[in-house]
Amino acid sequence: MRILLFITLFLATSMEAQTIFNFSKNAQLNNWYVVDDGVMGGRSMGSIKQDQEGHGVFAGSISLENNGGFSSVRYRLPEPMDIKGATKVVLKIKADGKEYQFRVSDQIGKRYSYITTFTTNGSWQEIVIPLNSLYPSFRGRSLNMPNFSADVLEEITFLIGNKKTEDFELLIESISLR
Repeated sequence: MRILLFITLFLATSMEAQTIFNFSKNAQLNNWYVVDDGVMGGRSMGSIKQDQEGHGVFAGSISLENNGGFSSVRYRLPEPMDIKGATKVVLKIKADGKEYQFRVSDQIGKRYSYITTFTTNGSWQEIVIPLNSLYPSFRGRSLNMPNFSADVLEEITFLIGNKKTEDFELLIESISLR
């Protein structure tokens, strides 16, 4: 029994985190891009940049004009990432007390993503998201399909769309898998 417990503890603590993206002063934002509701005629505006410490800063304003109401920042991985064995996404973030969505896609070009929401508290947080809790969604509607279970990751997204006019700011230190 003790040996089994030791092996379990050893395996649990020896699993290294797999980095999806780590913001730093030397990080390149080439594969990060913003998609706002302007693609549908809306007037929301978001941007991605780095602050003096190197954190990613996704910030802007949400407008409900012209049926708008969202801004997102996406990171397209340079190549598909093998995520076999990973069970969680870990976000190290600091934001403004608002609710955000985190989304993943296992295949570029799919019209839906796997999503969850998380609430921020104004301080640095470690948000841990079980991969199998991410549910399929298209344009704000849940799809009648299984939750995320892929072995590959191609894109991640942060999105804000709380159905109200508001400014926002989300600082990102890192995104990793465990």
